[in-house]
Amino acid sequence: MSLASDKFARIAALRLARRKEAPAPCVSEAAERGDRLAGLLGARISRNHYGEHLSLQQWYATPEMCLPHERSLSFLLPQSCEAGADDSLRSAMDPEQWLFLDTETTGLAGGTGTYAFMVGIAWWDAGGLQVEQFFLRDLDEEHSLLLELSERMKQRPVLVTFNGKSFDWPLLETRYRMTRAVPAFSPKLHLDLLHPARQLWRLRLGSVRLKDLERHVLGGDGRSLDWSRHDDIDSSLIPQMYFDYLRGGLAEPLVGIFRHNQMDLRGLAALAGKILALLDRGIGIASAEQAETSDPIEVLGLSRMMRKRGYPARARQLYEAALQFGLPLTIKQIAQRELAQLAKRELDYTRAISLWDALRQTPAQDMGIERKIPFEGPMEGAQKALESAIEAAEELAMYYEHRVKQHRRALELTRGAIAELRAAQHDGKLARDRGSRIEARLTRRLTRLERRCASKDSAL
Repeated sequence: MSLASDKFARIAALRLARRKEAPAPCVSEAAERGDRLAGLLGARISRNHYGEHLSLQQWYATPEMCLPHERSLSFLLPQSCEAGADDSLRSAMDPEQWLFLDTETTGLAGGTGTYAFMVGIAWWDAGGLQVEQFFLRDLDEEHSLLLELSERMKQRPVLVTFNGKSFDWPLLETRYRMTRAVPAFSPKLHLDLLHPARQLWRLRLGSVRLKDLERHVLGGDGRSLDWSRHDDIDSSLIPQMYFDYLRGGLAEPLVGIFRHNQMDLRGLAALAGKILALLDRGIGIASAEQAETSDPIEVLGLSRMMRKRGYPARARQLYEAALQFGLPLTIKQIAQRELAQLAKRELDYTRAISLWDALRQTPAQDMGIERKIPFEGPMEGAQKALESAIEAAEELAMYYEHRVKQHRRALELTRGAIAELRAAQHDGKLARDRGSRIEARLTRRLTRLERRCASKDSAL
């Protein structure tokens, strides 16, 4: 099939089916395939006044329900909830009001042409996780599916997703608007676990896709989870598999999509428990000895979360614990830089100066050799090390110029930073446009310091 023909076939597959008095043969075939799929899965046909859709329920003993501590949970909520502006925190404290949600769609671009052909939801029930999946056997069943979803959300108004604030929920809101009939039930509170996952594990893993978190963080290599992704389908193939089904394909390949969605929901529930457990432990970590049983990079992630949420004293304790226990060189530099910023804000210049001096003494070539950040190459690591060393020199120059009035020391540091910067640009270790912006800033400082020093010399 040509590329153009394939595009037209996709458009035809997405076009809503027209209801007719006498069903055409293709409609009967679609019904037969729907019945075949229901039989393969053990699913049922759900009906409401908007029509029908396929529904599948499965109960799993794991993961077990997590019981959130109020202080730990507050780090996942909007800051307005912490202040008690509404009852969102009280709702979130009851995990029985949580509704996990994950969709499978006809594309990743979003917009009015993208359908959520499967909506998976899950909630804690009877000590385990109850999973329910709604599926469109044909696109004209969308009204029925969306109505059923609204009813479930009324029962559990705390929505928990993974990248759902950016993709799943906006897409569903669009689909509700497109129906012009089914009202969306907006969640009272939306917990998107992608963002805390990035803060906690991106420095260690690079990728924070849910399947990677299952494998490297949740124990999906067989250590703790009782499911495995070894025979999982590639998520990028899911839209095409559904298009094939709409065009008369077999029902059997869709069984893998249902299983994929079930594992996503179970992984999401397990991730919620893992993040809350880490936050519980992070509140109690105060020294390297206590951090020794934790991953120091996770401790660093916790410190960054505390810093962003306005707990600088707690953040500093965690930064110090992570540094004392030991971090890979590239990540250690990130921790030193951020801790120095915190110390400076609290006017603890003794600690800030010691950290800036340490950053100045880290050779950039060592940063490139010891590559410990998965999404960075050696050149990126060396460039960041160089920029951090120059930034540390600039911070020291600011301290000596403004705090203790040692202008000559500030002048030496600024000249040294400019010389190092120019050498790096000459050797191709730093992008010219980036280096030019830094040099312009340093040159302005240099000019001012030279003028001040010259003024002092003339006064003598």
